[in-house]
Amino acid sequence: MQDAISNVNPNHKISLSEAIAARRTFAIISHPDAGKTTLTEKLLLYGNAIELAGNVRARKNQRATTSDWMEMERERGISITSTILQFPYHEHIINLLDTPGHQDFSEDTYRTLSAVDCAVMVMDGAKGIEPQTLKLFEVCRKRGIPIFTFINKMDRPARDPLDLLDEIKKVLGMEPVPMNWPVGDGPNFQGVYDREAKGVYLFERTERNERMAPEVFMPLEDMVKNHILNEERHKELTESIHLLDEVGVVFDHAKVLREEQTPVFFGSAVTNFGVRLFLDAFVKYAPLPQPYLSDSGIVEPETPEFTGFVFKIQANMNPKHRDSVAFLRICSGRFERGMDLSTRRAGR
Repeated sequence: MQDAISNVNPNHKISLSEAIAARRTFAIISHPDAGKTTLTEKLLLYGNAIELAGNVRARKNQRATTSDWMEMERERGISITSTILQFPYHEHIINLLDTPGHQDFSEDTYRTLSAVDCAVMVMDGAKGIEPQTLKLFEVCRKRGIPIFTFINKMDRPARDPLDLLDEIKKVLGMEPVPMNWPVGDGPNFQGVYDREAKGVYLFERTERNERMAPEVFMPLEDMVKNHILNEERHKELTESIHLLDEVGVVFDHAKVLREEQTPVFFGSAVTNFGVRLFLDAFVKYAPLPQPYLSDSGIVEPETPEFTGFVFKIQANMNPKHRDSVAFLRICSGRFERGMDLSTRRAGR
């Protein structure tokens, strides 16, 4: 991890505390087909980890997704096993865990959630909270994991945004705080209104949606003048934004970390609309590495001694070899290649 961050700024050798502050580790959870793996692929795109984004159900002339590496995953168009991906973004190191959404592989997801500091819940804008989403949310709640919400597929006909927010509050018991607001849905989805910037980010689709979507920022009052919205649609959008302001739901970072609030972002992973805005806000507000409760007590991230725990063992990643790979969550200290370590359980 140190080398990865140093590559962002090669003239600066970072300290352990700086390395800890730069790390963000999270899992993406959702019901099958809500767009979880597609969002994962687009986060890699905006993190410059890949040059072109792939597709979950790739045709012969399209790229397959990076996280669905198994042949069976690409054939079925679903994630079967958790995938751990790492990339630098704005002098942060992002550890992204793409988990299976299908209930047949939920045990793999439960193990993976023990290794993250927060989770991104992906919802289908037309379907809202689905059964597997709720099940995984309850696991996160038991583990004390803060939740960020990305309401996806706004490029398709979607439910009323206020209705979706109301469902989050009633079903999940968390206060939803919309960080942005969709400008239309389906074929009329043009972008999102950024509540902090007080303006609209308009997006353009790219060929096959493989590259970052060009975006233009425009003040809300200029939308009619520039023939982006007609008077009626502009009035509807303005009334919705004023309603949000009047309700007085204000983003509170401390409440997010206490799992009392969930920041909500609208967008479309497949067209890349709103992905960059979400990623920028996420690295800013996501929690730093948290203390880990071990059999020997609480392990603080700042502890100089190296500690970690294996949360998953994956076999047969290479069909040509009888391989077995252990996935380790670092809890404290620095990991160095070739270092001698002992397991507490076996003492070896």
